[in-house]
Amino acid sequence: MAATSHLYLASRSPRRRELLNQIGVNHSVLQVDVPEMPLAGERPEEYVQRLAQEKSLAGVTVMQALGLPELPVLGADTIVVCDGAILEKPQDKAHAREMLKQLSGRTHQVMTAVALTNREASHSRLSVTEVEFRPLSDDEINDYWVSGEPCDKAGAYAIQGLGAVFVSSLRGSYSGVVGLPIEATVELMQIFGVPWWQPVKDQLDE
Repeated sequence: MAATSHLYLASRSPRRRELLNQIGVNHSVLQVDVPEMPLAGERPEEYVQRLAQEKSLAGVTVMQALGLPELPVLGADTIVVCDGAILEKPQDKAHAREMLKQLSGRTHQVMTAVALTNREASHSRLSVTEVEFRPLSDDEINDYWVSGEPCDKAGAYAIQGLGAVFVSSLRGSYSGVVGLPIEATVELMQIFGVPWWQPVKDQLDE
């Protein structure tokens, strides 16, 4: 495939944008609307990969509908899994507290899938990281909720923020836990000829 100096990101996540900027990948954001609901009998790893693929494909559709330059579209999705169950964003304080108590003193998985798609092809990767929490006190959990950080985070915590103090060990991809596994993303960019380590330009949302 011909090399490009740009890609579209089918996500408004500031963390994913920061990670792309970190490795010098020029990108613009495409807004997509993909329902995030597991199908009946769908395993967590199947669910997260399907969502990443659907977001990437939806981005291609938006790109074409808007008549934008033809570039690869990156889709990604991250979930927290404990005891085989998907821990989504908390609905309220009680829900966040329940999830954090479930994670306390235990190991869970963070799964991030990435997909890169253009008109001709689509490729994806799955990153699975084991994250261990130290035991958390009720006061810590309550104070963490008051900080506001858990409100919009899968599993009710952010490893790149205040939630870092909960983590006692990690086996896998740190950037995957943040929301975009750099090593897997670079593999996909190699397939499509998208370079990294570029001077990052001003990026405007499409």
